[in-house]
Amino acid sequence: MLTDMTILIYILTGFVALFTLVFLAKSFYLIQQAQAIVIERLGSYDRVLGPGLHFVIPFIERPRVAIWTYVRAIDVRGHYQRIAQAFDRIDLRESVYDFPKQNVITKDNVTMEISALLYYQITDPKAAIYEVANLPEAIEKLTQTTLRNVIGAMDLDQTLASRDEINSRLRLILDEATDKWGVKINRVELQEVSPPADIRHAMEKQMRAERDRRAVILEAEGKKFAEILDAEGQRQSDILRAEGTAQARIIAADSEAVARVKLAEAEAGAIQALREALPKGVDPQAYLIAMGYIKVLPELTKSGAGKLVVVPYEASGLMGSLAGIKTLFEQAKVD
Repeated sequence: MLTDMTILIYILTGFVALFTLVFLAKSFYLIQQAQAIVIERLGSYDRVLGPGLHFVIPFIERPRVAIWTYVRAIDVRGHYQRIAQAFDRIDLRESVYDFPKQNVITKDNVTMEISALLYYQITDPKAAIYEVANLPEAIEKLTQTTLRNVIGAMDLDQTLASRDEINSRLRLILDEATDKWGVKINRVELQEVSPPADIRHAMEKQMRAERDRRAVILEAEGKKFAEILDAEGQRQSDILRAEGTAQARIIAADSEAVARVKLAEAEAGAIQALREALPKGVDPQAYLIAMGYIKVLPELTKSGAGKLVVVPYEASGLMGSLAGIKTLFEQAKVD
């Protein structure tokens, strides 16, 4: 049988083994990538543990536990709830914070609701733990006040049309303010901008009227442009038609002039040939005139009902010319 001393030894051995296991469990920390642990020694900051396997002295060194609260959506209807979370490992990855809708007032006293998304990243775990009590809540409140200040300096139309400008201004202001907390604000996005119902109705009417006005202007400009094109086309057509007529007349005149030149050259050649062929003293022009009369006389002497034969006054002279030509020809044969 086991004596009381043996049982006591077994109990002490069990406590020692349990203590050793707890000691070993508290002595080693395996930290994953993009995580960090802030270690305190006897209540004061000692160091920051990065990714890897680390050894700490149990009961003397311990990780600092932070309690942060977040506002998160609990259903699809837009209901939010603040949730508290305690942890000793700080996530160094970029995180997104979805803020609920905030009531803001514009420069022209229009109240509207705006919801925003904030993308931030912890760059200094020590500052994120010791420089601010509740980092997510501090960022949330700072974003709300900054958003009200930025929107309050703009009127409604400028707010609706300048989302990129608002995002840039918010990011610069928040990044500068959160720098001492060890946080980098990477991006701020306005998720939803909701003016009041009456303002939306007025904006819709204004937009409809603006579209109608643009439609009327575009229709008028289209008609004007069509009439201008029609008039321009008619003018170009008249110009081309006139240019074509003028060109045709010029070509016809040139052709007629060439024909007259050719005819004159032909007549001159004929006269020269007659002058060379006729005996000396015979006028070629008189010969040509006589031959012309001879060609016309058959037409003039045709008899018919209702026709009047007209004999020119110069017929006697023509006969005399022909008689003279005949005499010259006969003399030329005798010679």
